[in-house]
Amino acid sequence: MDSDGTQEARGTHANPVPRPAGPPEVPSMPPDGRSSPHHGPGAPLDAPGVPPRPTRAPGVPPMPDGSSFLTWLRTPRPEAPPGVWRFGHRPRPKEEPELIPARQLLAGAVIAFLCGWLLCSLLYNGYLGGFWLWPWFVLAPDSWTLGKAGAVGGVASWIYEGLVFAGIFAVFGKIGHWPELWRRYGPPAWGRSAQGGGEPPAPEADPAEFPQLRAAGAVDAAERLAADARAGLMRDVDHARIARAWQGVRSGRHSLASFSGAVLQDGAAACLHPSGARDLPTRLARHDLVTGQVRLGTSADDPRNPYAYRGTGLALGPELLGTSLLAVGPAGSGKTGTVVRPLAESLCLHALAGRAAVVVVGGAGAGLGPADAYDVVVRIGNQDSEYDLDLYGGTGDPDEAAAVLAEGLVGDLADPHPGSDTRRSTTVLAQLLGPFRAVHGRFPSVPELRQLLDGAPGPFAALRQGLQESGQESLLRELDARERQMGQPGDVGGVLADRVALLDRPAFAGFFDTSGQSRPFTLKALDHPVRVRIDLPERGHADASRMLARLVLAQFTASVAVREDRSLFACLVLDDATGVITPEAVRGIQRLRSGNAGVVLTLRTLDDVARPLRGPLLGATGCRMALAGLTPWDGQDFAEVWGKEWTEARDVTDRQIIAETPAGKALHAVRRVITGKAPTARAVTVRQVERERWSASELAHGVPAGHAVLSLTTVQGEHAPPLLVNLRG
Repeated sequence: MDSDGTQEARGTHANPVPRPAGPPEVPSMPPDGRSSPHHGPGAPLDAPGVPPRPTRAPGVPPMPDGSSFLTWLRTPRPEAPPGVWRFGHRPRPKEEPELIPARQLLAGAVIAFLCGWLLCSLLYNGYLGGFWLWPWFVLAPDSWTLGKAGAVGGVASWIYEGLVFAGIFAVFGKIGHWPELWRRYGPPAWGRSAQGGGEPPAPEADPAEFPQLRAAGAVDAAERLAADARAGLMRDVDHARIARAWQGVRSGRHSLASFSGAVLQDGAAACLHPSGARDLPTRLARHDLVTGQVRLGTSADDPRNPYAYRGTGLALGPELLGTSLLAVGPAGSGKTGTVVRPLAESLCLHALAGRAAVVVVGGAGAGLGPADAYDVVVRIGNQDSEYDLDLYGGTGDPDEAAAVLAEGLVGDLADPHPGSDTRRSTTVLAQLLGPFRAVHGRFPSVPELRQLLDGAPGPFAALRQGLQESGQESLLRELDARERQMGQPGDVGGVLADRVALLDRPAFAGFFDTSGQSRPFTLKALDHPVRVRIDLPERGHADASRMLARLVLAQFTASVAVREDRSLFACLVLDDATGVITPEAVRGIQRLRSGNAGVVLTLRTLDDVARPLRGPLLGATGCRMALAGLTPWDGQDFAEVWGKEWTEARDVTDRQIIAETPAGKALHAVRRVITGKAPTARAVTVRQVERERWSASELAHGVPAGHAVLSLTTVQGEHAPPLLVNLRG
């Protein structure tokens, strides 16, 4: 306990679980005792809200051999536009080439060959005369042309004829598109279809030989890792985790000696996550931890998609989630199963690799992954929950705690205009939290806070007496001001008391404890690669669930803004953001990109967001997804934020042809009898027009089931236009 009576390490056991015997801590902790940017074994387990390490690491059965891992690691991952699944990707041109239909291409090639053969045959047999031999008679010596040079002249004449015939076939080959036929059906196409089965690359270019470590002098460590990779003892999470540790060495935060020592001792199991896990229990999505991507589907082969994206895999990674994602679609459109679950799974893998910290919030039983895929599972309202939730975000500052708590309690009641705030509610809570903490050394529990907001005389008298005895004159004035404001028109204390009453229910009797008897999780733990799932009690407590979701979002945006180590990507995944979007929440989302953090929000409809906040919300999120079944009103908002583009419009006009001569009239009459239509002439007009990328009607009625329209923005500012994506592909 500190001098003020607060618990020094919130969210941990009273008797910490001993760490298991294992590899040396790599990298070591800095001298000041703060958390290291590398979140391996050296990450402190007594940090606020970080779960203790289990007594033993889970068993990791080795693979039979390393061939599959080596194949995965050596697969090319070329640079690609934002959102393209780079694993084994074949880049495509930006513009669609004018491809000749296969039937027309084959027929034209055959006809061109026959024509060339016929012309050569006619020339050779003299049916067209001897004009084509004139250059030979002019340039060749007389002895060759007169047949006195023997074999030399004969060979030279054959060479000349061969060159002439080759030129003829070259001309007809150009006409018959033989080069295109070769590229499409010849050996180049065979090589593309059989790629991946070639020889291993050279050691200096083989990622399985860890050339970066060899170049830096860590040859022994590279040999140990390469041997584990070949033996099947390494997997993708191990490779990503060791790469993360090596980044710390290159940046100078950790020593090469400690890194090499850990690798030589434990090989692929070096620098483990504090949980000791090396993989998730189950995986449902396709992941590539080299690029950090998770595949969500396939870009449809649709004319509305840019040609470079058609038929390619669609994937997201931290470089896109860092601008935040908003997915809107009705119930049953696949938000949880095809978007939230794969993203949560990917972020948990990143956390095991020491790259990310993730908090997943959703209703109990929402299908957000098994409990053993997370380090902390907070089941609010479930008395069997091992962890609790700290209402005050783990802070000891009354003003900071009041601001976050006010946003969670009454943020949805504030004026929805983006410039509004909850300052009055923050002031009321600060007038109570400060004196209470000064007297009791902790923040009030839910029943105690409700009594103070209701103005119960007993708690107020006890606070006053405690402040007078300790000589806290400034805090005594705060308490006096709160007493004067109670009961006056416009006082928000009653509204706050009503909202706190939603948490002062028998179902939550064992939660939100501030006395140190429970294990509350705080979002201050986002400095570590922690995996957290928070289950909200939606059934029977819908209002309380929305209030808690707002509170978690407020704590998240406040915590990531003050992190010391921003190399760790932090992400909050909120399965249902109904009633969560407030003016302060929008401002917080706008600030996340600079803190290497992002949020994933899902909504059934934009009507769940106040009208003045819809535009700012769509503007604050860089990635926007409209799933099938959207209403036209929601489609209009997406159409406006996606804007317009210049397209080529073709107007076709059919004009009837009027014959003036008797012969022409007779010909038109015969043509009308044969075709049943009057002779017409077609006129085509091509012009550039500006049209919506996706109209509200197309979004509401033109998106097939299981599909979505998704636009992307990277943290570097690169954009991808709205893409039609098959989420089941």
